[in-house]
Amino acid sequence: MMASDGTGRAGRVTEVFRIFLLLGVTSFGGPVAHLGYFRGAFVIRRKWLSEAAYADLVALCQFLPGPSSSQVGMAIGLQRAGVPGMLAAWAAFTLPSAFLLLAFAFGAASLIQVAGAGWIDGLKAAAVAVVAHALMGMARNLTPDKERFAIAVIAGLLAYMVSGVAGQLGAIGFGAMAGWLLLTPPAVAADKDEQPAIVSHATAIAALMLFAALLLFLPLLADITRDGTLQTIDRFYRAGSLVFGGGHVVLPLLQAEVVNSGLVEQDAFLAGYGAAQAVPGPLFSFSAYLGALQSQAPSGVAGAAIALAAIYLPSSLLVVGTLPYWNRLRRQQRAQQLLRGVNAGVVGLLAAAFYDPVLLSGIPSSGSAVIAALAFAALSVWRLPAWAVVLAAGAAGFLFL
Repeated sequence: MMASDGTGRAGRVTEVFRIFLLLGVTSFGGPVAHLGYFRGAFVIRRKWLSEAAYADLVALCQFLPGPSSSQVGMAIGLQRAGVPGMLAAWAAFTLPSAFLLLAFAFGAASLIQVAGAGWIDGLKAAAVAVVAHALMGMARNLTPDKERFAIAVIAGLLAYMVSGVAGQLGAIGFGAMAGWLLLTPPAVAADKDEQPAIVSHATAIAALMLFAALLLFLPLLADITRDGTLQTIDRFYRAGSLVFGGGHVVLPLLQAEVVNSGLVEQDAFLAGYGAAQAVPGPLFSFSAYLGALQSQAPSGVAGAAIALAAIYLPSSLLVVGTLPYWNRLRRQQRAQQLLRGVNAGVVGLLAAAFYDPVLLSGIPSSGSAVIAALAFAALSVWRLPAWAVVLAAGAAGFLFL
């Protein structure tokens, strides 16, 4: 449910950029944690959209290839301030980590040397608290009855036992099927959660056609012309188009594209991967590091910019192309019945991801557990903002871990 506060389009774009920039410099913990940060910022505090509408966006972006948390951010920016808002959300959330990794590529920082430092462990503990807090809130709202709770449990077990994309899609698919077959169709409010028609259906269709055309014809153009810029766009566009879930899932595909082809040395690739764990924001920013280091022109700043834009271009086209139809679909009673099951499946999926890798990697010691517990109390009892909790947890980790 977007707020109607009379703010002009330019003001809303600026507002979107400012909020996402703060998230971009404080959102540690990977895509699951990012969804928790977004929920706190846009559902709980600012009420830009309802819990159900946010869960629908998460469900949609789980279905789409690309970085799911970044796509959720793009969709929020699109709904708030149109395509300029989507671009503002993407740039503000992505560029801080991209700049840090670009600096590392040029040797301006040696982040890999501090990957195991105490402040990093403190930030990981904060991510555990943020995700746990988000899961509790989502479970309370999206699994309020025994049927949906059971769907969430089964979906979570499925996602945990079947690793990778198959488990993610299986959990969402099971939730959809169970919702369709077992849940009672809800009454749908006509106006309460209506989303504005930001993108026309003609624009949406054009975006989907462009997505498919680039995926099909970029490899041919790159092969025919042998142009380095086209080859870089094709390489990273394909990586962004064919991986589900984002985050760490994209790393094997990027390795195949740049290491196996001899464009980036294996040691440099692994060093950049280590550095990417120590910066906030999306892991897809790793593409900027690889674009800067590749031995084929363009490299440096130009290569970083092209690689970063290319890996995110599929996500932006898919968000623009699918969101208008998703909004129409979610207003239908039968679609709401299915989405109730999908939302329960999302809770189970996030619960599985919370256990592994967030909890298992985020609590390596008893000291980390204490920081995580205090951070959770700060969020749920004292209701402090997530960014303040993250900074405090990082400081506590630096001092005590």
